[in-house]
Amino acid sequence: MALMVLDPCEAQRLKAERQANGLDRYDEVWEGVYMMAPLANNEHQDIQLELAFALRSAIGLPKVARVQAGANVSDREHGWKQNYRCPDVVVVYAGSAVRDCDTHWVGGPDFCIEIVSPGDRSRDKLDFYAAVGVRELLIVDRDPWSLELYRLKQGRLEPVGWSDPAANASLPSEVVPVQFRLVLGTPRPQIEVTYRDGVQRWLA
Repeated sequence: MALMVLDPCEAQRLKAERQANGLDRYDEVWEGVYMMAPLANNEHQDIQLELAFALRSAIGLPKVARVQAGANVSDREHGWKQNYRCPDVVVVYAGSAVRDCDTHWVGGPDFCIEIVSPGDRSRDKLDFYAAVGVRELLIVDRDPWSLELYRLKQGRLEPVGWSDPAANASLPSEVVPVQFRLVLGTPRPQIEVTYRDGVQRWLA
């Protein structure tokens, strides 16, 4: 159930409380509306770290691309805290049009990953990511488990592939040198990341 707080004093108190307790790491602002994201559980954080590690390993040297487990992405350099999103993993290649403003990226990273948590609005971010120029987006859903790959086409992020543990389909990226698929595992399905040589493989 969503909660709208119209009292500015109460809103400020809630934000200050979340900041003091470290609960605001995944909070975002959508065109001036403060979005309190669900707190990422341990599984979410494990997947985030492992996917970032796999991409860092596959891409190689940091001078080729920067890989971050979480970042602020905005459409503006100044006043960016009025409109930003926090993807779970970002990849920015050297020479990309996106600008590093220290506190945030302006424009779209080349590749992003969103890990869905109960009650969040990961798919509602598609228009924003398309508008800033994210070239590819991978959505990891955990209820039920699936992977969705989106690619920027004519200004929109369009779905180009889908994978679940039963279908076992591979999703090759055109941006990062890997393909993704869900494979059966215990106690949960695992995300297999395979380098384009077909030999190197990581599991998240």
